[in-house]
Amino acid sequence: MGSVPDDARSPDAPPVDRLHRQPGDGWVTCGDHRHWGLHGAGGLFLARGVRGTPVTHVALQHRAVWSDQGGTWGIPGGAVATGESATAGALREAEEEAGIDPADVDVVGTHVLDHGPWSYTTVVGRERAGAHVEPRATDAEGIEVRWVALDELDGLVLLPAFADALDTLLALAQEPADQP
Repeated sequence: MGSVPDDARSPDAPPVDRLHRQPGDGWVTCGDHRHWGLHGAGGLFLARGVRGTPVTHVALQHRAVWSDQGGTWGIPGGAVATGESATAGALREAEEEAGIDPADVDVVGTHVLDHGPWSYTTVVGRERAGAHVEPRATDAEGIEVRWVALDELDGLVLLPAFADALDTLLALAQEPADQP
């Protein structure tokens, strides 16, 4: 029996022919729950505008229904590949899922959720001076990827771990520009 074409699958099923796969993909069990990423995972929290300017928008992904905690809003991200740093993995995933060129990102910090055998690193970034990032869904893992105004966040169903970290991420993104 052959495989079912992606366009004939239920919207709740992953489109197996259109996913980015790499050796770090897989589930890790932590106590009574599991996490994606054999070597941990990472994502990009990108704030609109250059360092030293107020944060007004963040790039968010409306997660595909078939994905873990699907239908929620979070940041583009995923499993860290074998031998890849968490920062490199987060930037790669943001490029794969949201069309965000790593060269357009000024990394200003990181936030790590550490569960012992597994961790999630959020890379916090701002648009690099002169860049104009237009995030968009570039693969099947997101229903939509776009700039979201901070005053819209309360109206979105956020991925729970992302919601828990949001104030910390916003504070990191709002750090002033480096002083000379």
